[in-house]
Parts: sequence; C-alpha cells; structure tokens
Amino acid sequence: MAYKQLEQRGMSQPPVNVSTLRTMKAEREPIACLTAYDASFACIVDQAGTDVVLVGDSLGMVIQGHDTTVPVTVADMIYHCRVVSRGLRRAFLMADMPFMSYTTPVQALENAVRLMQEGGAMMVKLEGGGGQLGIVEHLARHDIPVCAHIGLRPQSVHKLGGFRVQGREEGQARQMVEDAVALERAGADIVLLECVPTDVGQAVRDAVAVPVIGIGAGPQVDGQILVLYDILGITQGRLPRFVQDFMEGAGSPGDACEAYVKAVKTRAYPAAQHCFS
Repeated sequence: MAYKQLEQRGMSQPPVNVSTLRTMKAEREPIACLTAYDASFACIVDQAGTDVVLVGDSLGMVIQGHDTTVPVTVADMIYHCRVVSRGLRRAFLMADMPFMSYTTPVQALENAVRLMQEGGAMMVKLEGGGGQLGIVEHLARHDIPVCAHIGLRPQSVHKLGGFRVQGREEGQARQMVEDAVALERAGADIVLLECVPTDVGQAVRDAVAVPVIGIGAGPQVDGQILVLYDILGITQGRLPRFVQDFMEGAGSPGDACEAYVKAVKTRAYPAAQHCFS
C-alpha cells in the first residue's frame, strides 16, 4: 500500500519541521513565512519555497470582510486549515487559535487538538505574553507545538486602542523581552513578534534560542511573515508600513511569492522603509 506522505519524502527537499526551523536560526538562514487560506494559493506558496505557512485568523479580514480578527471561529480555522493542508508538501503548517478559544488550559488543549486532528495543523499560534504561560505550558506538556505571538496582538485591538506599534517605551520593550524568555521556558517553539521597533526585534531574537519570526519587527529577527493578499496587491485600502507589494513587476502570483522568498533569504526585505524605530 502506498502512502502519499511517505512518497513525498523522496522529494529534493524534505518537509520542514520544528528541528529544521531551529537549525535555520542557529545557522542564521532567514525563515520565509506567508499566510494562505485555500488549497490553490497554498500550492503556489509551497512551490515558491516558503518554509512556514500560517493559516491566520487574518482570514476574518481578508476573506470574510470583517474589520478585525475577533469574529473568526474555531470552525472557520479548522475548515481553512484543512483545505490549505491539501496544497502543501514541504512547508510547515501553523494555524491561529482564534479569539477566546484558549481561555483555560482545558479549552486550549481541546481546540489545539481539533486544529491538528481535523485541520492538519502542525503547530498552533496563540496571542499573549506572560499571561499565557500556563496555557503554553499545558499545551507543551501534551506535545502540542506552540508559537507565541507577542507585540501587537490583533485579537486585542479593542483593548490596545487600535493597530499601533508596540515596544517604543523602554519598560514595554523590556517586558516584551522578558515575556519572550518566559514563553520559551514554558515550552513555546517559536515566538512571533509583530509591529515593534527594529532594536526590540533584535533584543528578542538575541534573548531566546527558539526562532523569532517578525512582521514589522525589523531585519534582525530570524524570519519574516506577511499576509499573502498583501504581497499580491489584493488587499484594498491602506496597508501597514511593513508591507511590500511583490506583485509589482511579477508575471504571476507564483513569481511574486518566489520574489518574496528570495528577498527574505537575501535579507533584501525588510528594507529601511518597512521598519519602525
């Protein structure tokens, strides 16, 4: 009996896993990450050489048309994760845990298991700093790979008062570094850092042994992630400063994704105009 997933192990590059990402950090090879929400785009993103694909709750905004990610449900995430997983061969698949889906350790474990068993995710991502240490510990104790999302947290946009750069004050920046260290100790396998000054991105990267993936966190972190629809010029309205339209001058979405991966790998992206101080 032939197993598709075992046959794929014979491809030129083996599938990415947590150990791969740790090695890339140790060897200072930038990690290229993108979001995806369906099988067709997942295939394009995967073939472009993307290392990590995130099924982000950003789908609430770019797919469902909401103003924030708050309305996204666990069922939404499972559906989109499942269809994205069918388009991937090499890339590591990570899925967001949506708003209020991890308020207790029991609830967090139940929903993380669903995202992995029903959705095909290989890792779950949750927002929050030191307040989520117990949740991260509980998931890690049950062998659930975890990405801890700190800095700007879109699910907390109403509490934060909007989409604003975080960590400009010395105390806030110091707390961010302390949170990253604590989350790593709790069992987080990746730290995702959003919308912070470049020096804060570097400080967090230097403080932890796990990979630090940035979105608007400067060029010194271990990897970069952007929303797919942003780099393809699909998203309408005002875009964040850290976004670059890679569709400009590209012949196809695949070419644009390849240009993005190359720019990340060569550290051409992010450039100075994409960073915060």
